[in-house]
Amino acid sequence: MNGKFYSYKGYPLVRNKDTIYYGYMSDQYVIMIQILETKKIGDTDISSKVRVVQMSTDLTLDPLKACVKNMECECGLYEALDIARVWLEKALKN
Repeated sequence: MNGKFYSYKGYPLVRNKDTIYYGYMSDQYVIMIQILETKKIGDTDISSKVRVVQMSTDLTLDPLKACVKNMECECGLYEALDIARVWLEKALKN
């Protein structure tokens, strides 16, 4: 990949197993998406339940206080990414 990240609607995506971070770590907030459940469609595992968490990137905060907003939904990854984008854009405007 030559040091480049995948992106979705202008923000980078970084994945580690079932956790995806969405946004720039240099911004005030990022979104963490955890894939909680998957279902098999053909030979592919598709996310069917996710947790979306808006987090502060302030390293001085207690990790529990860094989580600003969260939700779980029985939805796919693209729906979770759309929720994440809306949350991130609203948070970064303030």
